[in-house]
Amino acid sequence: MSKPFAFEGDVTIVGGGLAGQTLALALDQAGLTVALVDVLEFETQLAPEFDGRASALAYTSFRMLEALGVGDRLRDHAQRIEDILVADGRPHGGRRKGGPGPFSLHFDRREIHPDDEGEPLGWMVENRHTRLALTQTIATRPGIACFAPVRAEAWEEIAGGMILNLEDGRQLKSSMIAACDGRFSRTRRQAGTRTTGWAYDQKGIVATVEHEQPHNGVAYEYFLPGGPFAILPLKGNRASLVWTERTGRADAISKLGAADFQKELDARFGDFLGPVRETGPRWAFPLGLTLAEQFCAPGLAYCGDAARGIHPLAGQGFNLGIRDAAALAQVLGEAKSLGLDLGSLVTLRRYEQWRKFDSVSLSAGTDIFNRLFSNDITPIRLARGLGMSVVDRIPAARQFFMRQAGGETGDLPRLLKGQRLDAA
Repeated sequence: MSKPFAFEGDVTIVGGGLAGQTLALALDQAGLTVALVDVLEFETQLAPEFDGRASALAYTSFRMLEALGVGDRLRDHAQRIEDILVADGRPHGGRRKGGPGPFSLHFDRREIHPDDEGEPLGWMVENRHTRLALTQTIATRPGIACFAPVRAEAWEEIAGGMILNLEDGRQLKSSMIAACDGRFSRTRRQAGTRTTGWAYDQKGIVATVEHEQPHNGVAYEYFLPGGPFAILPLKGNRASLVWTERTGRADAISKLGAADFQKELDARFGDFLGPVRETGPRWAFPLGLTLAEQFCAPGLAYCGDAARGIHPLAGQGFNLGIRDAAALAQVLGEAKSLGLDLGSLVTLRRYEQWRKFDSVSLSAGTDIFNRLFSNDITPIRLARGLGMSVVDRIPAARQFFMRQAGGETGDLPRLLKGQRLDAA
């Protein structure tokens, strides 16, 4: 006699990170029964240690989190991004300190959201607060079964569905599996779905700093010879840094002692916010581009980094996963209401078609921008500086880029409009 399944339902999600938990809530709201599997514990209390990671949430992403019931738990920890200043920066040299260079591009949220209390361009939230808010919300949803901490092993296709085998011997049966297990997705590899991409010979150094003067909700991105240097506002007089350097130099900088690291930091950050100092840990991670050739296979859909991994210069990584969740939940919710097979390619191709163009275009855009700006070739530097100055003088161009970054272009899923999927 075969043993009973630990779960039988509509969708099994492999990977309980930010994208996976967001997808679980969206699917639950769309009326599907969900299993969520992750190697880490789903902890409903804030861990005492601070790992420093933070994510930028586009304003459409925050709309979706509010529609899913997560916004109230996040708002007190979320910093509004009112303005974004993009500049061709130069590290300290000669008589000038670090900071913005002479060519810049200014995005002001009032151009697209003119109300005083209207939507910002985005929100900055530490990942620990986002994960906690998602986990606490999931705990109130009886339609979501959580399996953690446990590793997902191989899956198998059966008549009418999929079985996911867990390392502890339990089996989960569902109509389909959603892979949210990262850039190196085991689920995607087992399906044989190929990827395209390349490494950048760059690493991103991530750190959190405190500064003397208030940032007033302004995010800064300088393009330095080694790569972009982003200063992203956090609650209080703090900022999250995403500092890109060539791999060898990034390794050296990330291993510096406090005093030497401070010198390198001052040379790039500048003094426009007063004295600045590092707080918390720092680390470096390799950068590259990965794009799945298909976003689905029979019984499988790839979401978040399992579908694509891009350069962080646009701050769109988590936002792309949120948009995936919004589209997939709407597609599957509609399919279930019509009695269609959730795992069929006919159903899942709708999701792929909805999400692939946005993913490919953004992947290509970040790749081109990184290559164009991560150098110190004088003619190219002057040309790109003049290009930024021209765009800065064209309101329609600025508004287009702001709406693009905010995720408000194309055919938006209902959740990204702030509309609940279970509303009549």
